[in-house]
Amino acid sequence: MDRFDAMQAFARVVETGSFTKAAATLHMSKTTVTQLVQQLEARLRVRLLNRTTRKVNVTADGAAYYERVIRLLVDMDDAETSVSSASMAPRGRLRVDVPSPLARMLLIPALPGFFARYPEIQLTVGASDRIVDIIGENVDCVVRGGEITDQSLVARHVGDLKLGIYATPGYLQRFGTPAHPRELEEGRHSTVGFLWFRTGKTLPYVMQRGEERIEAQGRPQLTVDDGNAYLAAGLAGLGILWLPQYMAKPHLGSGELLPLFEDWTMAPMPMYLAFPPNRHVSAKVRAFIDWVMELMAEHAPVVG
Repeated sequence: MDRFDAMQAFARVVETGSFTKAAATLHMSKTTVTQLVQQLEARLRVRLLNRTTRKVNVTADGAAYYERVIRLLVDMDDAETSVSSASMAPRGRLRVDVPSPLARMLLIPALPGFFARYPEIQLTVGASDRIVDIIGENVDCVVRGGEITDQSLVARHVGDLKLGIYATPGYLQRFGTPAHPRELEEGRHSTVGFLWFRTGKTLPYVMQRGEERIEAQGRPQLTVDDGNAYLAAGLAGLGILWLPQYMAKPHLGSGELLPLFEDWTMAPMPMYLAFPPNRHVSAKVRAFIDWVMELMAEHAPVVG
C-alpha cells in the first residue's frame, strides 16, 4: 500500500461523500479507491468511514484523522511545488470557473497577456453564476462574488467590486427619475431581480447617505440568474439595475446607462478565489492565482 495514495483517496472520499466521485477525480477505478481506504483502515485498526448502499459518512475517528491528513497533504504539496517551480515553467491543463460577466468583460479580454506569460498552460474556463462542485467536477479553482461560506475551501480575497445603481435613458423617460431609493419599493418603478444560487433568493442592497441607512430590493418584474442576462435586461429598459462599476462603465461611456442616487453609497462586493485545501497547488494553479490577483488589483482593488 502506498500510504500517500491511500491518504489522498480517503480525503477525497470524505470530501465528495462517494467512492465513485472520488475515483473519478483521482483518475482511479472505484475498486482501487475502495481497496486503498480498506488497507488504510486495516493499518490503523480503526474504522474511518461508515458505508451504506446510498452514502458514505465519516466516523468520529475518521474526522479527526482527516484533519491531520489534510495538513500533511498540503505540506507535501508545498514542498514539491517549491522544488519543481524553481526549475520548471508552469504547464499543463487548468480548469477554472468564474462569473459570466467577469469572464466576458475582464478575464477573457486579458488572457492574451496570460498566455504570453505562460504559453504552456492550457486553460478551460467555465463561465457561470452557479455554485460549482469544485471537487466533484474536478475544477482547480473558482472566482466568486460574496463571502465564501464553504469551510472546506481555501479562499483568498482578491478584490472588491464597487456597486452603483443605473437605468437607461429610455426607462427614465417613461417612468421618471427616482429621487430617493425608497421609490424603488413603492410606486411605478421596476427593478431587475438577480437570483443568487447560494440562497435561491434575490437579496436587498444596503444603501447609506450620512446617518440614513436603508435596505432596498425593489420590485422586480423580471428575475434572472445570470449576470450577462441581468445586464441585458437592464439595457433593454426592463428595470433599474444594481451593477458593479466595471460592468456599467462601457455603457456609461456610450450613454446607454445613467447613474442614479450618486450621493448614496453601498458596501463593495468582495471577490474571492477559492480552491480545495488538499488539491495540489501546482505551479500552474499558483500562476493563475497570482495573475487573477494582478487583474483584480487593476480593475477592482481590495478596499482598505
